[in-house]
Amino acid sequence: MNALAAAVSLAASHGVVSTDPVVLKTGSNVLVYLRPAPVVARIAARTALVRPSVASHFARDLSVSAFLDSRGVPVVTPSAELPAGPHVVDGFVISFSTYVPHEHGLRLPHDDVLKLLPDLHAELRHYEGPLPARGPLDDVDNVLTYLDHRGAPNLDRFRTWRDSLLQEWTEHYNDVQPLHGDAHPGNLLITESGPVWNDFEDTWRGPVAWDVACLMSKGAAQRAVEIYGGGAAPSDVEFHVQTRTMFGTLWGVLMEWS
Repeated sequence: MNALAAAVSLAASHGVVSTDPVVLKTGSNVLVYLRPAPVVARIAARTALVRPSVASHFARDLSVSAFLDSRGVPVVTPSAELPAGPHVVDGFVISFSTYVPHEHGLRLPHDDVLKLLPDLHAELRHYEGPLPARGPLDDVDNVLTYLDHRGAPNLDRFRTWRDSLLQEWTEHYNDVQPLHGDAHPGNLLITESGPVWNDFEDTWRGPVAWDVACLMSKGAAQRAVEIYGGGAAPSDVEFHVQTRTMFGTLWGVLMEWS
């Protein structure tokens, strides 16, 4: 059974019948719009290969989204049509969220997303659920372990890169709070009523500089901090850009070997 069939079958077992499912996205996860039901299934794909606790990531997404919704933040909410999960069925980890009509492929400019981040961060500070403290570092270690088992070459350069950043990590791990974790424009849906935040799977407790780094143009840390409105040192933002670059490069290797 493939991911789409698993999601359709699981939804049907809870009384949600999809006669015209459509795959919205494939990659780290598979997203399936279970038409005509207003439900989107999220099925772990590559994330399941490198995250031993991928179900906890899905649970975190549902928990944080529900919390933010309760505080009036525009977010994609857990589905009310059936138990949101996460579920484990036929080896697939699946969760269900509400389908939000939006302009597919339309993205806000990075600067506009930066302007929205302070309000999101202000609400996230009130979230009291358990969150990881290493965020991307856990993923880096897990991806390296997976690639090592697969026999991928030239991994030592990533270990050296990781170890170099780890030596400075504590220096740039300050003023921590719950973050979005992956606050790029693709995780903000553009709807008729305005932007809607999506995908809190990578939420962790870290410095706001991490989320700012998600939206910084190369060499423009000072400007990014000014647009955000302060609260992060440009040097911290630049450091976390390096961490994101390392992780993104490593994820590209994972895509070749999975």
